[in-house]
Amino acid sequence: MTALEVINLVIGFAAVLIGFIMFWSLPVPGVSSRPTGGLSFLSIIIPARNEEGRISPLLQSLLEQRFRQFEILVVDDDSSDNTRAVAESYGAKVLQNPGAGKSSACWHGAQQAKGNWLLFLDADTRFTNVEGLSNLLHFYQGKGAKGITALQPFHTVERLYEHISVVFNIIVVIGMNLFTIWGSRFKTAGSFGPCILCNRDDYFLSGGHKKIEGAIMDDLALGEAFLEHDLPVRCLGGKGIMSLRMYPEGMGSLIEGWCKSFAVGSKSTHPLVMLMVIFWISGSFIAAGALISSITEWNPAAMLFSGILYILYTIQTAWFASRVGNFRWGVFPFYPILFLFFVGIYLYSFIRVNIFHSVSWKGRKIKV
Repeated sequence: MTALEVINLVIGFAAVLIGFIMFWSLPVPGVSSRPTGGLSFLSIIIPARNEEGRISPLLQSLLEQRFRQFEILVVDDDSSDNTRAVAESYGAKVLQNPGAGKSSACWHGAQQAKGNWLLFLDADTRFTNVEGLSNLLHFYQGKGAKGITALQPFHTVERLYEHISVVFNIIVVIGMNLFTIWGSRFKTAGSFGPCILCNRDDYFLSGGHKKIEGAIMDDLALGEAFLEHDLPVRCLGGKGIMSLRMYPEGMGSLIEGWCKSFAVGSKSTHPLVMLMVIFWISGSFIAAGALISSITEWNPAAMLFSGILYILYTIQTAWFASRVGNFRWGVFPFYPILFLFFVGIYLYSFIRVNIFHSVSWKGRKIKV
């Protein structure tokens, strides 16, 4: 092997090692057998814009929960479909958002809420077992019922094109700064967005969604608002508790959704974590390039080591993905395509945010 081939292989194997350091673990709330009687009354607030086709699984899962001391407030954000009728059919109270946008809807819901605890849920989430809500609430209570506890739901994929966003799902978790080998040593980038639990007093003390209205990454901004008041922000995985299906409408929605958030969100990632992410992504291309080069040159020694490296990247990427979603293992031997898609959309998002200063989402053009 040439010196360049050796260097590339060393970098590739080092990148695999870096991968384990940057995504060491993703804890989830544990199972609790304690009675639910000691838990506070809960207001579940669901901002919804044209969600008639996606909100039913969430509402059905809420009605099946063992813990039932809650109210459901669906805040209709100027929907043009039957979101209101669907929500009301499950017994939810539907509020009309007087403003525009998710943050405005969440703030309006919080103002109308009766609960001591507030749970903000995206309409495309759902609890995956009848104990999920009580386990989340017991975890929050066990941590003193202060600040935010946020879950990143387990991503459910059904169609092949949905696998193309697997690297996004991995990086969005890593980018919170909390899941490296050093644990909570780094300050969290903010809060996960689909599932946010907090108490009423802390929410209004922080300024809540009113303070962050207009922010593209409302979840990160809300977490920052809590941190500014020395309120804790805890982020965990949702595997076994909550799931969601992202962008079932097709590739257009998927691209638009990730473009909306990623270039802005990456600014909150700790520089060391970002450096590890860049190194890991670069290593994925180096591994693929080394294998292709060794085959074209028919170098048996290089083929052996680059093949091992390629297999390691395949297994590692699939293992990381299994923490965040039910992605099929059969797609990961083609992992370079997944990483290329991530890089392409990230660059597209960067251009939209930093040059054109606008992104689109659900028919709205958002200035940034």
